[in-house]
Amino acid sequence: MQVIKYPAKESWNSVLTRPIFNVDELEDAVNLVFGEIKRDGDKALFKYTLQYDGVNINKTEVNRADIDASESMLDDELKQALVIAAKNIRTFHEAQFQDSEVIETSEGVCCWRKSTAIEKVGLYVPGGSAPLFSTVLMLGIPAKLAGCGEVVLCTPPGKNGKINPAILYACKLVGIDRVFQVGGIQAIGGMAYGTESIPKVHKIFGPGNQYVTAAKQRANRIGVAIDMPAGPSEVMILADETAEPEFVAADLLSQAEHGADSQVVLVTWAEQLIEGVEQELEKQLQALSRKDVAAKALENSKIVLVKSKEEALELSNSYAPEHLIVSVKNEDLLIDEIKNAGSVFLGNYTPESAGDYASGTNHTLPTNGAAKAYSGVSLDSFMKSISFQKISEKGLLNLGPVIEVMAKAEQLDAHSNAVTVRLNKIKLNS
Repeated sequence: MQVIKYPAKESWNSVLTRPIFNVDELEDAVNLVFGEIKRDGDKALFKYTLQYDGVNINKTEVNRADIDASESMLDDELKQALVIAAKNIRTFHEAQFQDSEVIETSEGVCCWRKSTAIEKVGLYVPGGSAPLFSTVLMLGIPAKLAGCGEVVLCTPPGKNGKINPAILYACKLVGIDRVFQVGGIQAIGGMAYGTESIPKVHKIFGPGNQYVTAAKQRANRIGVAIDMPAGPSEVMILADETAEPEFVAADLLSQAEHGADSQVVLVTWAEQLIEGVEQELEKQLQALSRKDVAAKALENSKIVLVKSKEEALELSNSYAPEHLIVSVKNEDLLIDEIKNAGSVFLGNYTPESAGDYASGTNHTLPTNGAAKAYSGVSLDSFMKSISFQKISEKGLLNLGPVIEVMAKAEQLDAHSNAVTVRLNKIKLNS
């Protein structure tokens, strides 16, 4: 990791530039695949699964027997871990239901909102370099809690032509309706357009690489909603002299191992911490099964020494990290100053991996600075609100003249007349 000391504020954007990809190249690939899926349906899915994943498939849907059989392929320890994680995630998301009360904005004018589930949702679960079965829980549990009518899931097959059994077991655990062995751009295109086998959905959820992110944004442009622009994973750690170098290094590596395009950043105002973290990074990296991936990600990553806690917070809010770890003395005092972050982890004993797996919060989060405007996935992500209103005769007598004046001022006479004819009827009958 590159160490940068006391960067000037005007250089922050360049110092913390995320890994850059050729956007034109991404869009060209996405447009090509989407065009073929729209024209050829499943045939295009077969073609691109072979081209991108190196797997020759002749059907997309995983049959129920294979999903059921996954349970016998996992050890009891992992199954129990998934059950506990699912319980915590369900508990946290269940608490997000909100009652909508009827508000009388003025006498005789009542307004309220009703939340209703999105009917058809598509979930994308990465599974190429690592089988992210935890994402099944993070997306499937709130989708089913919300009451979505049809929940389908796409994930790429492994080199053996099969989906990792932990992903299938997680699908069974949360009640996913249908599972498809399709990944990458072609999975997003399949859910966006619909094919002979994959149903067209109303909203697509899930993290992925730059290609998946570009595909989701393309789907959004053709009228399919998406959760957020969720690309390569990232973490920023704010740390002072009370932070444990061993813990800090472990958290940096936990994100670096996601992919070579991930970025991890340590921001500190305690210079003595840096050497200890560097030593731990070197030591812990050698023990990782994905050390080559993590090492590549570290090339995109930085340790930034700043002058003060206040400057660190300002830098963090400017960067808007997907994950923000705060390992400082009296970390609770910093909460109000955190404005932009996907999910925050407070204290030395709150690893980011807790949120990735089992604490209960959702790990599908905005990346690449999108946390300035987007939230992570929640129960609300799978629902929409419909506003209702009902006005009594007395209410319209009170409010009607206001509407007439405003409509006429906007030169929308029919709007005004829709009120006037009713007022005339009320006056005639009184």
